[in-house]
Amino acid sequence: MTPFDTNLKHLSVARDILLTPFGLDESKLSTVLKTMFSHRIDYADLYFQFTKSEGWSLEEGIVKTGSFSIDQGVGVRAISGDKTAFSYSDEISEFALLEAAAATRTIAKQGAGKIKVASSLQGLQGHQLFLRDDPLASLNATQKVNLLERIEKIARAKDPRVVQVMASLAGEYDLILVARSDGVMAADVRPLVRLSITVIVEQNGRRETGSSGGGGRYNYTYFDDALLEQYAKEAVNSALVNLEARPAPAGQMTVVLGSGWPGVLLHEAIGHGLEGDFNRKGSSTFAGRIGDRVAAKGVTVVDDGTLQNRRGSLNIDDEGNPTQCTTLIEDGILKGYLQDTMNARLMKMPVTGNARRESYASLPMPRMTNTYMLAGDKDPEEILASVKNGLYAVNFGGGQVDITNGKFVFSASEAYMIEDGKVTYPVKGATLIGNGPDVLNRVSMIGTDMRLDSGVGVCGKEGQSVPVGVGQPTLRIDGLVVGGTV
Repeated sequence: MTPFDTNLKHLSVARDILLTPFGLDESKLSTVLKTMFSHRIDYADLYFQFTKSEGWSLEEGIVKTGSFSIDQGVGVRAISGDKTAFSYSDEISEFALLEAAAATRTIAKQGAGKIKVASSLQGLQGHQLFLRDDPLASLNATQKVNLLERIEKIARAKDPRVVQVMASLAGEYDLILVARSDGVMAADVRPLVRLSITVIVEQNGRRETGSSGGGGRYNYTYFDDALLEQYAKEAVNSALVNLEARPAPAGQMTVVLGSGWPGVLLHEAIGHGLEGDFNRKGSSTFAGRIGDRVAAKGVTVVDDGTLQNRRGSLNIDDEGNPTQCTTLIEDGILKGYLQDTMNARLMKMPVTGNARRESYASLPMPRMTNTYMLAGDKDPEEILASVKNGLYAVNFGGGQVDITNGKFVFSASEAYMIEDGKVTYPVKGATLIGNGPDVLNRVSMIGTDMRLDSGVGVCGKEGQSVPVGVGQPTLRIDGLVVGGTV
């Protein structure tokens, strides 16, 4: 076997942790896959995972909670047509694998049996987008506590109105190995860290909150003093702005979305509707519309799992396929969907490397990685100056979307009024209401300032949560409905 060098290193680590200690090797994995093909199935895979994670949180100047966990196991999947049989075990052994494989017989009668299992497993080429370091080992316990105490001290020093600071630090070392019936064997080592801060400020009996944070596929040394200063400043400034905020008006108006994290609206209102399973089943508003105009000219949206060190990036997806940059919408025209292996095969479309699962105990499905809109040609200041009366939404909180029709509701956590081309006073309680396809067609100006979020995104789908990235430039959207408090 002569796999790609970086993948060889990943496979070596995976063998040492997930196979060798349990008396497993490639030949035994091949044997398990072959036993599954004694029945009439089309495809099978084994997904091994070892995860080590921790969390630390500070409140009232004290690190009050700390957690640490280790989880490992294997998921066994068989596919026949559009039917899937799946079982998993938190015990890794040849016996557990054979028992799990036997459970896939439930769909054997449905299979065409046209795809034969490979005689041996061979390494697959993947990316090398981040270091293979264990982030949990990059600082000792005292240093982790000191990091949280430092960011609290920085935040409190920003303004005397800061009355409370809450901070949390989380790290994860995730190792996966995939063995497939077509002979592919691939592994990935996935570090992940995140730091979050929330502050509460008080003035004249009124309290408001502000939050910030970030992370990515780094170790804890990523959070240097400059970054702690940035996070603390953003959180405090957001809270102080909310102290001065007036009730938001309601009605249809021009809305300017800020760059970066506001791309979460794009993720929710557009991205989920472009995932292959929803389109294969015809439940997405974008189903059957490839080649159609679904957005205004100039709107180009991509999903890119190959960005260096980004939270949503992967060297391989959870089926062992290399991630890639997939153009979903180009200059307003729908170009494609996000695909895993099964949906791509059934839709006769290319695999895009977007199969993701929360853990070995979950089935993979097509999911986003880092989804963002490309930059346009307008200066952000020019966009703001073009609006006579409207809303400038800089940051978002929660939101909901119905992928069958694209309807969404999003709350703005930081927003301002625009009057005669100038940003004036902050407002509170603004919600954006609309549907994704309609909003895409109402984009009238696209900024030059495309920016990705700071590394905080978590995406939920069918009960599974995975880390993702979002981003966009400053956007002007005409005639969007704003729900307010006055």
